Amino acid sequence: MANKKTDRRSIDKLLTSLGILMVAVLVVVGGIAWWAYSFTTNNVKSELASQKIYFPPKGSSALASPEIGPFLNQYAGQQLLTGPQAKAYADHFIAVHLSEVAGGKTYAQVSTEAMANPTDATLQAQKQTLFQGETLRGLLLGDAYAFWTVGHIAQIAAIVCFVAAGLVIVLVILGFAHLSML
Repeated sequence: MANKKTDRRSIDKLLTSLGILMVAVLVVVGGIAWWAYSFTTNNVKSELASQKIYFPPKGSSALASPEIGPFLNQYAGQQLLTGPQAKAYADHFIAVHLSEVAGGKTYAQVSTEAMANPTDATLQAQKQTLFQGETLRGLLLGDAYAFWTVGHIAQIAAIVCFVAAGLVIVLVILGFAHLSML
């Protein structure tokens, strides 16, 4: 009987100790994930702020198009500072305007035509406009929106780690309470 009690006490001590270690690991991982969230979202916001991009003002003719207005009216007049704003601007402002530059052709298509016709000023201008627009669009989607999203995934991971650490703390306390009864 005493041997079973000793074995049970040893198992409880081991599990409680592992629980303490698990709490420490979850808090550290949660802290790192929270730092990653803060780092990415703050960097995206500061980089976007430095570009001084603003959505057209409310009621502007620039928001009248059914391909633009329904997606950008919520941001009318605001400075572009977040990942979701960057995605909306890239997909529903820049992309719409780029589709009007050369009849819906992409930079690659126009560039190929421009190389075949190097003296065609219209093609050269379209190529330059499409290059600049698609580059800006790609930066907004690939850098701003993607990193903003990764940052928010890190935030969710941090919250999950902190909640899990809280639950494990409860189990550790119960483990200590059980040990005191043995």
